Amino acid sequence: MAKSDFRFNTSLRVRWMECDAQGIVYNGAYLGYLEIGQAEYYRNLGFAIYIIPQSGYFDFAVVKSTQEFKAPAKVDEIIELYVRVSHIGTSSLVLHLEIYRENSDEMLTSIETVYVGYDAKTETSRPVPDAIRQLVTHYEKTGDVLPIGQFPDLAKATELRQGRTNRSRR
Repeated sequence: MAKSDFRFNTSLRVRWMECDAQGIVYNGAYLGYLEIGQAEYYRNLGFAIYIIPQSGYFDFAVVKSTQEFKAPAKVDEIIELYVRVSHIGTSSLVLHLEIYRENSDEMLTSIETVYVGYDAKTETSRPVPDAIRQLVTHYEKTGDVLPIGQFPDLAKATELRQGRTNRSRR
């Protein structure tokens, strides 16, 4: 994909703890970048993926993650995480993350991850709530974030974060 295929991005600086002795990011650290990218993506939509499971509203579980390494990221570089949800099924969604050097079109890594709605009490899959489906679908089509207040159950589930979410977008 091209950067223009993504509506959301966020940046971070590569830390030494994410690198090997040569100062190159080691492969396991990229899943940490995925975690940061997806968390910021959902914060941009108005809810925190770490709060809504605690409220009992909804939780995701990773069932598949594929990483492709194109070029190394190195210690102290600024990298840009481009994130999008490309598909929402009944109980699953597919999230894409591409990592670029700051101010560059050189893609370093791509990650495709499949998440399934998860009910921790029954240890079974569950449908993606309509509110999340509508927020994500609208954002991916238009680039506009719908007000979380339009989704009272989701707003209540994430109200601990209201007013403290990061709303920065491309």
